[in-house]
Amino acid sequence: MQLQRLISFAALLAFLAVLSLPARAVTLLRDPDIEHALGQLAKPVLIAAGLSPARVKVLVIQDPNLNAFVIDNNHIFIHSGMISRLATPEELQAVIAHEAAHIAHGHIARRTLNARSAKNVMGIGFALAMAAAAGGKSDAAATLGIGMSSSASRTFMSHTRAEESSADQSAIRFMLRAGIDPQGAVRVMEMFNGQDLLSTARQDPYARTHPMSRDRLRHTKALADAHGNKQTTTDQTAQYWFSRAKGKLTGFLRSPKWTRKRAADSAAEDIRLMRLAISYHRDSNTGKAVSTMQELLAKKPRDPFYHELFGQILLEGRKTSASITAYRNAVNLAPRNALILGSFGHALLVSGNPKAALPVLQKARARDGQDARVLRDLGQTYAALKQPGLASVVTAERYALLGRLKDAGIHAKRAVGLLPRGSAGWQRAQDVLIAADAAQAK
Repeated sequence: MQLQRLISFAALLAFLAVLSLPARAVTLLRDPDIEHALGQLAKPVLIAAGLSPARVKVLVIQDPNLNAFVIDNNHIFIHSGMISRLATPEELQAVIAHEAAHIAHGHIARRTLNARSAKNVMGIGFALAMAAAAGGKSDAAATLGIGMSSSASRTFMSHTRAEESSADQSAIRFMLRAGIDPQGAVRVMEMFNGQDLLSTARQDPYARTHPMSRDRLRHTKALADAHGNKQTTTDQTAQYWFSRAKGKLTGFLRSPKWTRKRAADSAAEDIRLMRLAISYHRDSNTGKAVSTMQELLAKKPRDPFYHELFGQILLEGRKTSASITAYRNAVNLAPRNALILGSFGHALLVSGNPKAALPVLQKARARDGQDARVLRDLGQTYAALKQPGLASVVTAERYALLGRLKDAGIHAKRAVGLLPRGSAGWQRAQDVLIAADAAQAK
């Protein structure tokens, strides 16, 4: 596992070095609860597509526009605006099924080759960087850099009609195989109906990256109707996880007043309480947020994600000692969850205990080597423990993940001078330095 992560990171650096452009900052939201919920919704679809749910992650980008896309074989990106707009789990699963079809059919590899060979493509800079939890403040967020020239963007993101038709058909097939009502795909299509008649500036990004047509809508509807799947009841498990993911996401992104007004619409009582607690927290009413979380945890004492949320509320409410207890409870219930480990390590560091934070953050990093927040905290931890060489190398890696290769090179060079020649840290610094030098030479 560890070796695979190092190889993956080296490959990412090589890709950055070859295809780097100034990136526009896009906030990638990371929250263990939301990602778990999306994973539960995606699992039957991915299995039906012949993909591994352990390998393909569904991640959320903070953007009010409606869009979803894939740029590699391991991640499906969905805009927060898309999740907020969809009304049923079947609709979200239809979006996931469509993107999964692009992965299953090898469309990504062909598009990458086409982008590299196209004369008008300047390059595509890609760096995967994990941000803080969905409710994190701006200084707790990292960015996902997707740098594209306008011509490169058109070349890379434009899908052929044949690919879209193939993905539409496969999405319906995957949904049927997974026992999911394919009418969800029809409703998603209907939501974008007519987008192709608008000017590009007025279209939702999904319509630009997934060329729409009335023919596609008719074809999708015919495919769904042909199978006669007229079920009127939604799978309750899927409804629960959809409500939980959407509830937590909108709780942090919409106004507290908006959240409280709609909390009663939640699929379960625990989700209602979660949304209320988040709304009170965002109103800086820590007392009410804490009491609501205590009521929630009395109902769901074995839920690690609710303990993690409690830790976040306590930490941001400046109740550091209590937050550590909440995070420790979360870790005990989900000891392999990298995001929960990272949050626990952050709390320990904030509490002034870098020695205790170090093994926790190292474990988080081993499970998710591309979490920029963990790399930031690890750098601070190594610095506090008087290990400047290791602090420099993880800082270099963090800047590389953020697409800031010039800054990455500065810290990598410093790390090379401080670490024993040939050591693991020295070799990691060399990897970053090679990528940074290659980018500077372009």
